[in-house]
Amino acid sequence: MSKKKKESSPMPAASAGLLRFFEEETEGIKIRPELLVIFAVALVIISVLAQAFFPA
Repeated sequence: MSKKKKESSPMPAASAGLLRFFEEETEGIKIRPELLVIFAVALVIISVLAQAFFPA
């Protein structure tokens, strides 16, 4: 058995390829999920405050 074959073992059938997807490195902006949630909450708060102080 070659070394390459040992490193790329087959994925479990139950994962349906999801583990393999997350192993791949993609290009683009990398941001932590925590920061994304914080930005989303901040956007909601800003939108509510804008509606309260500047009604349309």
